[in-house]
Amino acid sequence: MRILLFGMPGVGKGTQAKLLSSKLNIPHISTGDILRQTVKDGTELGKKAQAIMNAGELVPDDIMIGIIKETFSQPRCKEGFILDGFPRTTIQAKELEKLIDELKLSNVVVVTITAPISEIIKRLTNRLACKNCKSIFSKDELEGLNECPKCGAKNSFYQRKDDTEEVIKNRISVFNENTKPVLDYYNGKREVFYIEGNDTVERVNEKILTALNKFSEKV
Repeated sequence: MRILLFGMPGVGKGTQAKLLSSKLNIPHISTGDILRQTVKDGTELGKKAQAIMNAGELVPDDIMIGIIKETFSQPRCKEGFILDGFPRTTIQAKELEKLIDELKLSNVVVVTITAPISEIIKRLTNRLACKNCKSIFSKDELEGLNECPKCGAKNSFYQRKDDTEEVIKNRISVFNENTKPVLDYYNGKREVFYIEGNDTVERVNEKILTALNKFSEKV
Protein backbone atom coordinates (compact mmCIF):
# COMPACT_ATOMS: atom_id res chain seq x y z
CA MET A 1 0.00 0.00 0.00
CA ARG A 2 1.35 3.40 -1.03
CA ILE A 3 -0.47 6.33 0.56
CA LEU A 4 -0.27 10.01 -0.41
CA LEU A 5 -1.46 11.78 2.73
CA PHE A 6 -3.03 15.25 2.68
CA GLY A 7 -4.63 17.54 5.23
CA MET A 8 -4.60 21.11 6.48
CA PRO A 9 -2.25 22.09 9.33
CA GLY A 10 -3.61 20.85 12.66
CA VAL A 11 -5.92 18.24 11.17
CA GLY A 12 -4.08 15.36 12.86
CA LYS A 13 -2.17 14.16 9.82
CA GLY A 14 1.07 13.44 11.68
CA THR A 15 -0.68 11.44 14.39
CA GLN A 16 -2.55 9.34 11.84
CA ALA A 17 0.61 8.80 9.77
CA LYS A 18 2.38 7.32 12.80
CA LEU A 19 -0.56 5.05 13.60
CA LEU A 20 -0.89 3.86 10.00
CA SER A 21 2.86 3.26 9.79
CA SER A 22 2.70 1.03 12.86
CA LYS A 23 -0.45 -0.87 11.86
CA LEU A 24 0.42 -1.34 8.18
CA ASN A 25 4.15 -1.86 8.81
CA ILE A 26 5.18 0.68 6.17
CA PRO A 27 7.37 3.77 6.72
CA HIS A 28 6.04 7.28 7.26
CA ILE A 29 7.99 9.49 4.86
CA SER A 30 7.92 13.14 5.84
CA THR A 31 9.56 15.17 3.09
CA GLY A 32 10.93 17.58 5.69
CA ASP A 33 12.59 14.70 7.54
CA ILE A 34 14.12 13.07 4.47
CA LEU A 35 15.39 16.44 3.24
CA ARG A 36 17.13 17.08 6.56
CA GLN A 37 18.52 13.52 6.59
CA THR A 38 19.85 13.84 3.04
CA VAL A 39 21.62 17.07 3.99
CA LYS A 40 23.00 15.43 7.14
CA ASP A 41 24.26 12.42 5.13
CA GLY A 42 26.07 14.74 2.74
CA THR A 43 24.83 13.04 -0.42
CA GLU A 44 25.23 14.81 -3.76
CA LEU A 45 21.58 15.89 -3.68
CA GLY A 46 21.93 16.80 -0.01
CA LYS A 47 24.85 19.12 -0.73
CA LYS A 48 22.90 20.84 -3.51
CA ALA A 49 19.86 21.22 -1.23
CA GLN A 50 21.97 22.61 1.62
CA ALA A 51 23.57 25.24 -0.59
CA ILE A 52 20.14 26.37 -1.78
CA MET A 53 18.70 26.45 1.76
CA ASN A 54 21.76 28.35 3.04
CA ALA A 55 20.98 30.99 0.44
CA GLY A 56 17.49 31.28 1.92
CA GLU A 57 15.75 29.79 -1.10
CA LEU A 58 13.27 26.92 -1.49
CA VAL A 59 14.61 23.57 -2.63
CA PRO A 60 13.49 23.19 -6.29
CA ASP A 61 11.14 20.42 -7.35
CA ASP A 62 13.73 18.46 -9.35
CA ILE A 63 15.98 18.04 -6.31
CA MET A 64 13.05 17.09 -4.06
CA ILE A 65 11.90 14.52 -6.61
CA GLY A 66 15.45 13.13 -6.71
CA ILE A 67 15.50 12.80 -2.92
CA ILE A 68 12.07 11.14 -2.93
CA LYS A 69 13.22 8.74 -5.66
CA GLU A 70 16.22 7.71 -3.55
CA THR A 71 13.90 7.15 -0.59
CA PHE A 72 11.35 5.12 -2.56
CA SER A 73 14.20 2.91 -3.78
CA GLN A 74 15.26 1.99 -0.24
CA PRO A 75 14.45 -1.54 1.02
CA ARG A 76 12.19 -0.15 3.77
CA CYS A 77 9.79 1.18 1.11
CA LYS A 78 9.53 -2.10 -0.79
CA GLU A 79 6.09 -2.98 0.59
CA GLY A 80 4.77 0.58 0.61
CA PHE A 81 4.96 3.97 2.31
CA ILE A 82 3.01 6.93 3.63
CA LEU A 83 4.17 10.11 1.86
CA ASP A 84 3.48 13.27 3.87
CA GLY A 85 4.29 16.81 2.73
CA PHE A 86 4.53 16.22 -1.01
CA PRO A 87 3.15 17.07 -3.51
CA ARG A 88 2.08 20.58 -2.49
CA THR A 89 1.39 21.89 -6.01
CA THR A 90 -0.04 20.48 -9.23
CA ILE A 91 3.37 20.73 -10.88
CA GLN A 92 4.87 18.59 -8.09
CA ALA A 93 1.98 16.11 -8.42
CA LYS A 94 2.68 15.67 -12.14
CA GLU A 95 6.39 15.11 -11.45
CA LEU A 96 5.54 12.60 -8.71
CA GLU A 97 3.26 10.73 -11.12
CA LYS A 98 6.15 10.47 -13.59
CA LEU A 99 8.31 9.01 -10.81
CA ILE A 100 5.59 6.53 -9.80
CA ASP A 101 5.34 5.38 -13.43
CA GLU A 102 9.13 5.20 -13.77
CA LEU A 103 9.47 3.02 -10.67
CA LYS A 104 6.36 1.00 -11.64
CA LEU A 105 4.76 1.54 -8.22
CA SER A 106 1.28 0.09 -7.75
CA ASN A 107 -1.52 0.41 -5.16
CA VAL A 108 -1.18 4.19 -4.84
CA VAL A 109 -4.08 5.85 -3.02
CA VAL A 110 -4.76 9.43 -1.88
CA VAL A 111 -6.06 10.00 1.66
CA THR A 112 -7.19 13.48 2.72
CA ILE A 113 -8.10 14.24 6.33
CA THR A 114 -10.58 17.10 6.67
CA ALA A 115 -11.92 19.20 9.55
CA PRO A 116 -13.82 22.48 9.95
CA ILE A 117 -11.52 25.52 9.90
CA SER A 118 -12.95 26.65 13.25
CA GLU A 119 -11.89 23.34 14.80
CA ILE A 120 -8.38 23.56 13.32
CA ILE A 121 -7.90 27.08 14.72
CA LYS A 122 -9.18 25.89 18.10
CA ARG A 123 -6.77 22.92 18.12
CA LEU A 124 -3.67 24.85 17.09
CA THR A 125 -4.18 27.87 19.34
CA ASN A 126 -4.59 25.40 22.22
CA ARG A 127 -1.02 24.07 21.78
CA LEU A 128 2.15 24.82 23.71
CA ALA A 129 5.70 23.73 22.94
CA CYS A 130 8.66 22.96 25.21
CA LYS A 131 11.64 25.29 24.63
CA ASN A 132 14.03 22.52 25.64
CA CYS A 133 12.93 19.39 23.74
CA LYS A 134 10.53 21.05 21.21
CA SER A 135 7.73 18.59 22.07
CA ILE A 136 4.20 19.89 21.51
CA PHE A 137 1.30 19.46 23.93
CA SER A 138 -2.27 20.67 24.27
CA LYS A 139 -2.92 23.11 27.11
CA ASP A 140 -5.26 20.51 28.59
CA GLU A 141 -2.40 17.99 28.83
CA LEU A 142 -0.28 20.52 30.73
CA GLU A 143 -2.93 21.73 33.15
CA GLY A 144 -1.37 22.00 36.61
CA LEU A 145 2.13 21.12 35.37
CA ASN A 146 5.20 23.35 35.45
CA GLU A 147 7.63 20.86 33.93
CA CYS A 148 7.74 19.12 30.56
CA PRO A 149 6.32 15.54 30.61
CA LYS A 150 8.95 14.51 28.04
CA CYS A 151 12.22 16.07 29.23
CA GLY A 152 11.43 17.42 32.68
CA ALA A 153 12.42 21.02 31.88
CA LYS A 154 10.69 23.50 34.21
CA ASN A 155 8.71 26.55 33.09
CA SER A 156 9.69 25.86 29.47
CA PHE A 157 6.31 26.12 27.73
CA TYR A 158 5.54 28.73 25.09
CA GLN A 159 3.20 29.27 22.14
CA ARG A 160 4.93 28.94 18.78
CA LYS A 161 4.40 31.73 16.24
CA ASP A 162 2.97 29.06 13.90
CA ASP A 163 0.17 28.47 16.41
CA THR A 164 -1.18 32.01 16.62
CA GLU A 165 -4.56 32.58 15.00
CA GLU A 166 -3.27 35.04 12.38
CA VAL A 167 -0.53 32.68 11.19
CA ILE A 168 -2.88 29.68 11.24
CA LYS A 169 -5.38 31.46 9.00
CA ASN A 170 -2.59 32.33 6.58
CA ARG A 171 -1.34 28.70 6.54
CA ILE A 172 -4.87 27.49 5.81
CA SER A 173 -5.18 30.07 3.01
CA VAL A 174 -1.89 28.86 1.48
CA PHE A 175 -3.10 25.26 1.71
CA ASN A 176 -6.37 26.10 -0.03
CA GLU A 177 -4.62 28.02 -2.81
CA ASN A 178 -1.89 25.47 -3.51
CA THR A 179 -2.99 22.04 -2.35
CA LYS A 180 -6.68 21.93 -3.19
CA PRO A 181 -5.84 22.04 -6.93
CA VAL A 182 -3.62 18.99 -6.30
CA LEU A 183 -6.63 17.07 -5.01
CA ASP A 184 -8.61 18.21 -8.06
CA TYR A 185 -5.78 16.82 -10.19
CA TYR A 186 -5.97 13.43 -8.48
CA ASN A 187 -9.77 13.18 -8.60
CA GLY A 188 -10.52 10.78 -11.45
CA LYS A 189 -6.83 9.90 -11.78
CA ARG A 190 -6.39 8.00 -8.51
CA GLU A 191 -8.68 6.77 -5.75
CA VAL A 192 -9.17 9.71 -3.36
CA PHE A 193 -10.65 9.22 0.11
CA TYR A 194 -11.86 12.18 2.16
CA ILE A 195 -11.81 11.32 5.86
CA GLU A 196 -13.62 13.48 8.43
CA GLY A 197 -11.00 14.24 11.07
CA ASN A 198 -13.18 16.02 13.61
CA ASP A 199 -13.40 12.93 15.81
CA THR A 200 -11.29 10.94 18.25
CA VAL A 201 -7.88 9.75 17.04
CA GLU A 202 -9.04 6.14 17.23
CA ARG A 203 -12.21 6.71 15.20
CA VAL A 204 -10.41 8.69 12.52
CA ASN A 205 -7.89 5.87 12.25
CA GLU A 206 -10.70 3.32 11.90
CA LYS A 207 -12.25 5.40 9.08
CA ILE A 208 -8.95 5.51 7.22
CA LEU A 209 -8.33 1.77 7.59
CA THR A 210 -11.88 1.03 6.38
CA ALA A 211 -11.28 3.18 3.28
CA LEU A 212 -7.94 1.47 2.62
CA ASN A 213 -9.56 -1.96 2.93
CA LYS A 214 -12.16 -0.95 0.33
CA PHE A 215 -9.36 0.18 -1.97
CA SER A 216 -7.47 -3.11 -1.47
CA GLU A 217 -10.58 -5.08 -2.42
CA LYS A 218 -10.79 -3.21 -5.73
CA VAL A 219 -7.19 -3.75 -6.87
